[in-house]
Amino acid sequence: MNRLFFKTAPGIAVSLAAPRHLAGATPACKIASAGRLSLMGRSLRQASLAGSRGISTSPPVHSKLYLQEQLRQRSLNDPEGFWMEAQREIDWITPPTRALETPDPTQPHKVNWFPGATLNVSYNALDRHVNSGRKDQVALIYDSPVTQTVTKYTYAELHHRVMQAATMLRSHGVGKGDRVLSYMGMVPEAIVGMLACARLGAVHSVVFGGFASHELAKRIEDCTPKVVLASSCGIEGMDKVIAYKPLLDGALDMCKHRPAKVVVLQRPQMPAVLRPGEQSWQDAVDHIADKDLYRGYAEVEANEPLYILYTSGTTGMPKGVVRPSGGHAVVLQYTMQRMYGCAPGQVYWAASDLGWILGHSYICYGPLLNGSTTVLYEGKPVGTPDASAFYRVMEQHKVTTFFTAPTALMILRREDPHGAYRKKYDLSHVKAMFLAGERCPPEILRWWVRHITGVDDTGRAVHHVGSPVSNVVSDNWWQTETGSPLVGTMVGLSSDGDEIAPIKYGSAGLPVQGVDLRILRITDAFDEDTEVDPRPTEAPRGEIGNIVLKLPLPPGIMNTLWNADDRFFQTYFRRFPGYYDTGDMGMVDTDGYVHILSRADDIINVAAHRISTSAIEEVAVEHNEVAEACVVARAHPIKGSVPVVLAVRKHHRRDHSDRVIREDIVAGVRERVGAFASVYVRNVVFVERLPKTRSGKVLRKMVRSMIEELARAKDEPAGVVGACPVPTPATIEDEAVKDEIWASLRRWAAEEKESS
Repeated sequence: MNRLFFKTAPGIAVSLAAPRHLAGATPACKIASAGRLSLMGRSLRQASLAGSRGISTSPPVHSKLYLQEQLRQRSLNDPEGFWMEAQREIDWITPPTRALETPDPTQPHKVNWFPGATLNVSYNALDRHVNSGRKDQVALIYDSPVTQTVTKYTYAELHHRVMQAATMLRSHGVGKGDRVLSYMGMVPEAIVGMLACARLGAVHSVVFGGFASHELAKRIEDCTPKVVLASSCGIEGMDKVIAYKPLLDGALDMCKHRPAKVVVLQRPQMPAVLRPGEQSWQDAVDHIADKDLYRGYAEVEANEPLYILYTSGTTGMPKGVVRPSGGHAVVLQYTMQRMYGCAPGQVYWAASDLGWILGHSYICYGPLLNGSTTVLYEGKPVGTPDASAFYRVMEQHKVTTFFTAPTALMILRREDPHGAYRKKYDLSHVKAMFLAGERCPPEILRWWVRHITGVDDTGRAVHHVGSPVSNVVSDNWWQTETGSPLVGTMVGLSSDGDEIAPIKYGSAGLPVQGVDLRILRITDAFDEDTEVDPRPTEAPRGEIGNIVLKLPLPPGIMNTLWNADDRFFQTYFRRFPGYYDTGDMGMVDTDGYVHILSRADDIINVAAHRISTSAIEEVAVEHNEVAEACVVARAHPIKGSVPVVLAVRKHHRRDHSDRVIREDIVAGVRERVGAFASVYVRNVVFVERLPKTRSGKVLRKMVRSMIEELARAKDEPAGVVGACPVPTPATIEDEAVKDEIWASLRRWAAEEKESS
């Protein structure tokens, strides 16, 4: 067809030549013993990657084993030695004498890392840097284009503010093990509150500012905080202010639990009316004099909780992920330099929200544990003020490592397709850029690489890292539950690009230290989460299956769910005995690269063919008039289910009609995925925006539920009328998008009904 506009590109299972042998030694190399690989050393011996069968569009080419895999193999073969070496970079009160123990062999999912050791994470993030000569180094940069504010805090200044907040919390009875809930948004006081809790050994639970009262109430009732820290409002755009205090009041009115104190940061954009007994942050914290400061810190056992972070649950009750203090600190310190290539004194920017795991790990704790400078950004990729926002922040603050979600790149590609804004800024100082939150379609990553590095990889499967390592763009994969990456590219292991694993488009990278990742075959008898597969079978390379981690899990991963230890086991360990069930589907290709395809419930079963939604989305996005796409299933009387494609058109391209683009997408899927995918022209629906969470994840379940509601009502004379009956997800970024999608799907259903 002469109207197809898809760029030629291999599928996700293409093979890749492994990087050249790693030889020599970095300045930071530590050789543990002859013939043994140290934590930061390069290759000490040669090894070859064994070939394995799998689907591939070209013959696999295997070379010598590269450093990232050598480190991982050592961590799996000798976890005791590996992690006892890693823990030396943390200051302990009582140093560990061993790395791990399994107290009960009948519960292999229950592992204690660094048992008996004690530390204070806030001390590690602040005091040790103040005491070792970094007190005048900038620790935190608050960059808020929505308030036209840039404020910098040195380590000494941040340390002082944290002691003030800890003094306030302690005056209200907060001590070790008590909970403090934070509902503050992207303000420096939110980080101050987190570190103050850690200083006292209290357990913080950060909730997105602007969360609906009902969802906030669930979290208050579950974690029963002694104190609530809040902001009077949040600022979502240049002219969008959201009142937080009325939402908090509504939540507290629903709760049986009553916190001892509510402290509210009064923001000038919308000050709040305080209830009796409540106090402003300005009065409660800022005026505490030096002579009144509590300067101590609690001694916390390594396996005691640092925080509770709630993630969505299938029952409607959020899951309170509990993060162990010691293992988390060790892994964050380790990954800051080896994974992300950010040294002490350099600037790290994660463009995320403190309410997400990325905000906890790599806005607050990771950079500060490492002695780096962290950027707290209160803004958007576009609209604050325009599509230059990310580039401006990177250049202005000399960011070394940048982290965002693929959705941000999709938005930038839609608004600035030719990278005009990018050309105005010097990003030569940026070493690496990372993506996480959703799978990044290859076309989106190629676009970003082209405009960031100037290298046009159109149609290529692999991007080789240049020397010296600079402007590397890499996907990586992890979860709220894990707290740090499971799969990625460890760009900090060498300054020589030949020694860094190449980037493979469509893949999240290679497993990292401590991660024994496996793919288990999909068995029809065990498709439901309620079933147990007593004999899990590993899939060969190239075959799509359930992504699991073989026990024991590495340090830093959650060790339970708050008030729900049985749910912890049932959700993550029951289905596949001996493994942690990630809930994701994917495959490992012939070169060992991991491809995260979708959540398990996003696999569409079409006439007995299991198809990943991401495979179809990838094809749709490669059309040069499509900015974004989302694929979900709809019921089909013969095939069981078929895909529905929701597509967002690019603003700057209107060369063809919707009908023509629908036909192009269908033809592209038939060519790239296969006719069995059963993508029909009538099932391609155009929408203005996709529904997303604040971290950029597309809310596919909500869309799927809407289609199910329309299917149930299709035989009613008037069809579905009125407001959307599907509940609004608590994590949705803009509730108006839900109504837009519902209206589009109603029109689609009505048109289909008329034509049938």
